[in-house]
Amino acid sequence: MNRDTAKSPIASERVSAYCARGDDRGPRILLVGGEDHDLRIAFLLALRAEGYCVSAAGTGDAAPFAQAGLTYHSFHFDRSANPLADWLSLGALTRIFGQVRPDIVQSFDTKPNILVPLAAGRVGGFPVVRTINGMGWLYSSKAPLALALRPAYCALNRLAARWTSASVFQNREDMSYFERNGMVGDGVSRLIPGSGVDIAAFRPVPSAGDSPAELREQLGLGTSPVVVTVTRVTREKGIPTLLQAAALVHAARPDVRFLLVGPREGTGRFAVSQAEIDAHAPYVVATGKRSDVPALLRLADVFAFPTEFREGVPRVLLEAAVAGLPIIATRMPGCTDVVEHGHTGILVTPGSPQELAQAILQALADPAAGRIMAERAAELVRREFSLELTVDRYRKLYAELLTSASAIPSRPIQRPALSRADDAIP
Repeated sequence: MNRDTAKSPIASERVSAYCARGDDRGPRILLVGGEDHDLRIAFLLALRAEGYCVSAAGTGDAAPFAQAGLTYHSFHFDRSANPLADWLSLGALTRIFGQVRPDIVQSFDTKPNILVPLAAGRVGGFPVVRTINGMGWLYSSKAPLALALRPAYCALNRLAARWTSASVFQNREDMSYFERNGMVGDGVSRLIPGSGVDIAAFRPVPSAGDSPAELREQLGLGTSPVVVTVTRVTREKGIPTLLQAAALVHAARPDVRFLLVGPREGTGRFAVSQAEIDAHAPYVVATGKRSDVPALLRLADVFAFPTEFREGVPRVLLEAAVAGLPIIATRMPGCTDVVEHGHTGILVTPGSPQELAQAILQALADPAAGRIMAERAAELVRREFSLELTVDRYRKLYAELLTSASAIPSRPIQRPALSRADDAIP
């Protein structure tokens, strides 16, 4: 990863001009995300090793970024439809852009992918890269609210595309959806699968910290077979389905334990209450958010991912594969980019606890078949989704944008053409 940056495509005359402003590490890349932005710290550090001056902005905890030596700018956005909160978020992002003076801004997640291009349009002068890392509940659900909001968000994405230099997609289904609905605009459209996984961190080998046996004792798992799930604990991530499946598995195999790792989030229809989880004690152990996910994966026997919405390429599936775990996932966009049924894992129907329970029991009953599928999945991740390969793909995109004057949209957001209905926002 530590290439001589003088040999990299970013070392052009234009890059030298950026450095002449006072940067000693090359072009300034600002990456903007949500509350889980800290999961991209390895990606940011890898970019920094390539010679970029990297900083981040997000809504989560600043401490992990400080520990990694990365500059972090906090702001807030509301995940729900809230025009006032969105207006305030636009102002906050505009101020951050003015302070950082980035050469490229890259956004992740549904709301930032709309807010960042609009805020950048206020400031101007740099390319914007939107990374479509999944399309979430809004584009997955058939609930009346989702169906009602979807046209508005499509219109907002078409508007945001006017100030977007490149739209990056993690799977072809999302890419096709955006292109089919005119949500890409005149910018570059690029497929870069996944966010990259640090393979060394998730290999099933001993590492510093508590051993699997010690962690099992701390978590009350004993010597039981363990099914692990790492995700945000919300309904759209399929947690109610997982809990029902856990009850079915427990009836057939009382010795099995389920380890649920991740923060309990969401409000209203999306929230999973603590009482719902507690109803499945002691065979379901919920840990909350943890910083030792590689170690937790190493103590498990099976990985289950019951998501019910459109993912990008789920990072946790890549991590589970490299950790050597047989994977059970739902047939949803993003999951199917990693799991080929019967070859690299098992696919089940989203929202079906019966299918999920049956697949878990199958994986536990035939560990040899599970190991074979896990080995195939790990090879796929090493070949297509490694952090080094992902960084190299983004490095080439950045170089393309930095050396192309046409990569910076020239239309100012202050003077939108109001002849189209989707332009009528502040």
